[in-house]
Amino acid sequence: MIRATDLHRSYAVGHEMVEVLHGLSLHVRRGEKIFLCGPSGAGKTTLMYTLAGLEQPQQGKVLVDGEDIYALNLRRRALFRNKAMGFIFQNYMLMPELTAIENASLATAISGKEATDRVLFLMERVGLSHRLHHLPSELSGGEQQRVAIVRALVHDPSIIFADEPTGNLDSRNGNQILDLLFELAEESNKTLVVVTHDERIASRGNRVLMIRDGVVASEMQN
Repeated sequence: MIRATDLHRSYAVGHEMVEVLHGLSLHVRRGEKIFLCGPSGAGKTTLMYTLAGLEQPQQGKVLVDGEDIYALNLRRRALFRNKAMGFIFQNYMLMPELTAIENASLATAISGKEATDRVLFLMERVGLSHRLHHLPSELSGGEQQRVAIVRALVHDPSIIFADEPTGNLDSRNGNQILDLLFELAEESNKTLVVVTHDERIASRGNRVLMIRDGVVASEMQN
């Protein structure tokens, strides 16, 4: 599903270049639930964004379903990403002026009854059929993250990337969100790549990759 080879990614900090990814390689199989862990600044989020086609490495390749995504031009890469990938973020990233159902519908380019039926089906699955027309400010943190999950799934991607999806939630809501995310992902054999600092949460995945100094320092099977 995802194969990354010899990834290097550096950023300018003042007058110095800081290498965040240092020859990192990994392989994620279809349907796997992978958690990326490690200390702050280890390169977890940079790695996720690089695997998702959002941050081009200075060196190395990322193959998704055999497609070298950084060999594609920007337009084709965006189209590939929009079709194959869904994204969930720690801060929900909902548009404050849009209702829950409008936010949930943003990620799909499909229009008409089919798209509407899928959004309504997923909103019911996450327990928000009674909150369709509420603004984000009228929703709890857990409810906002449920809307974000629907937005990530509505176009039926094969891969879901989640960056600290429970980071702004208490443990009860965080566990409920993970339960829901796993349940929805497993129903259609989606691949899940999650960044987290919480090793307790990470233990729920198929594998935990510990990222340190820009490489995979260790790997644990669950």
